[in-house]
Amino acid sequence: MEKALSGRGSAVADFIKRLTTEKTMGTVGGVIVLLFFFVGIFANFLAPYGYNETNMLAVLAAPSGKFILGTDQLGRDMLSRIIYGARISMYVGVGASALDAGLATIIGIVSGYFGGKFDLVIQRFVDAVIVFPNLFFYLSVMALLGPGLVQVIFCLGILNGIGSSRLIRSAVMATRNNVYIDAIRSIGSSNPRILFRHILPNVLAPIIIIFTISMGGVIIAEASLSFLGMGIPPPTPSWGGMLSGAGRQYMMKAPWLVIWPGLALSLVVYGINMFGDALRDLLDPRLRGGVGGLGEYGAIKAMKAREKKQKAKITE
Repeated sequence: MEKALSGRGSAVADFIKRLTTEKTMGTVGGVIVLLFFFVGIFANFLAPYGYNETNMLAVLAAPSGKFILGTDQLGRDMLSRIIYGARISMYVGVGASALDAGLATIIGIVSGYFGGKFDLVIQRFVDAVIVFPNLFFYLSVMALLGPGLVQVIFCLGILNGIGSSRLIRSAVMATRNNVYIDAIRSIGSSNPRILFRHILPNVLAPIIIIFTISMGGVIIAEASLSFLGMGIPPPTPSWGGMLSGAGRQYMMKAPWLVIWPGLALSLVVYGINMFGDALRDLLDPRLRGGVGGLGEYGAIKAMKAREKKQKAKITE
C-alpha cells in the first residue's frame, strides 16, 4: 500500500516537474486555471460587495479606490460581478466538461468495442449531430429548454459529448486489437469486465484531455449564449451577459463595462487552452515523440539511471 502511494506521488511529482521544465506556457496556463478556481470557489469572501447590490449614487462610476473596476448602470460594483461571474463560468466549465467527457466515454467505449452494425448506427447518429453548426444547435436546444444554469450545462455537455466520442472510439478501437485483450476474452472474461478493467484504464489519457480541452470551449459557448440572451438570466452575473445589454448600450460612456468582462473571459480561456495543450502533449502517447513517452526530462532521467547502473557494474 505504501509503495503504491509513493509510486503515485512520484508520478505526480514527475508530471509537475515535466510540466514546469518542458511546458512553460502550460505552467502559466495552469497557474491561471488554479487562480480561476480559487476565485470561483471563494467568491463570497473575495467580493467586496454583493453581485446585485445597487448604489444609485454611484451609477456608472469610473474606477476608483472605492470601486476598483468601476460600477455599472445600476451602481453595482464591477469587481464583485466579475468575481461572481468566475463562479458561474466555473460551474459551467466543470459541469459541462464532466458531462461531455462522461458521455463521450460511454458512447466511445461501447461503439468502439462492439463495432459492426451497432457502431455503424451510433456513428451515423453522431454524424447527424456534428454536421450542424454548434451555435445554431445550442440556440435551438436552449429555445426548447429555456435559459438557466442547469439548462446551459445540460445543453453544452450533451451536445459536445456526442462529438467528442469520436476520439474515445478511436482509442478504444486501437486498444481492443491488442493481443492481451484477445487473451482475456479467450479465458472467458465478460464484456463488462473487459470494458471496465482493461479498456477504460487504457483510454484515461484521452478522457482527461477531452475534459481539459472542452472546458475553454464551453465557457466561450456559455458566454455566447448569455450574450444573446439564451444563457444565464439576469441578475446573475455572467461574463457574456455583462458584455451584452448595458455593456453595449453604455460602452462608449463607460468602457469598463465591456473591458473587464472581456479581459476576464479572454484570460481564463487562454489559460485553460494553454494548460490543456500542455496536458495533451504530456499525456497523449501519439504526441510524445521519440523518447519513450517521457519527454526531455524523462529521457535525461533515464540516461542518468543507465549511467548509474553502469558505474555500479564497474565497481563490482
